Amino acid sequence: QVQLVESGGGLVQPGGSLRLSCAASGSIFSINAMGWYRQAPGKQRELVASITSGSSTNYVDSVKGRFTISRDNAKNTVYLQMNSLKPEDTALYYCHLVLRPGGSYLEYPYWGQGIQVTVSS
Repeated sequence: QVQLVESGGGLVQPGGSLRLSCAASGSIFSINAMGWYRQAPGKQRELVASITSGSSTNYVDSVKGRFTISRDNAKNTVYLQMNSLKPEDTALYYCHLVLRPGGSYLEYPYWGQGIQVTVSS
């Protein structure tokens, strides 16, 4: 069994910062890509940022220069540092990992439970 636990969300004023974390636990052989998605009310889920096993990163245009994704392979954890937050960043944020469970030859996608980020004065 693999579990993903997200933390670090909450309410912040415009211009503020938050750091999201997503830790994977359980029987894990390796983790390939890691990423963060978000979904605002009435909108489709979108990819915010991703990071490969080689630490190449990709960001949606709206967060470039403000958000930074990183990973700690020793801790099976992915982070999203969010700076200069705007009200339009308000959404439910989900981490997404592509990993190979222990005892498997295949990789599978796993989702976190979602964590709320609200940017408001």
